[in-house]
Amino acid sequence: MTETVESLVLEHLRAIRSSLNDHGDRLGRIELRLSAMEQTLGSLYALSGSDREALSTLTRRVERIERRLDLADHSA
Repeated sequence: MTETVESLVLEHLRAIRSSLNDHGDRLGRIELRLSAMEQTLGSLYALSGSDREALSTLTRRVERIERRLDLADHSA
């Protein structure tokens, strides 16, 4: 009977080890995907800042042109 119990315990331990390996593999893939998402989000933030700067530059240029052509709204 002791051999049967030991065999059963070993069988369960092997199943647990296999399950842990599967979970480790899944966790590795999740970490990889999360890293890719973080990089993408960082790139989007950088592009947003760049676009904001470009828009600000264009706004200043249009305001300067309006002033030169006397098209600016004088009520502001």
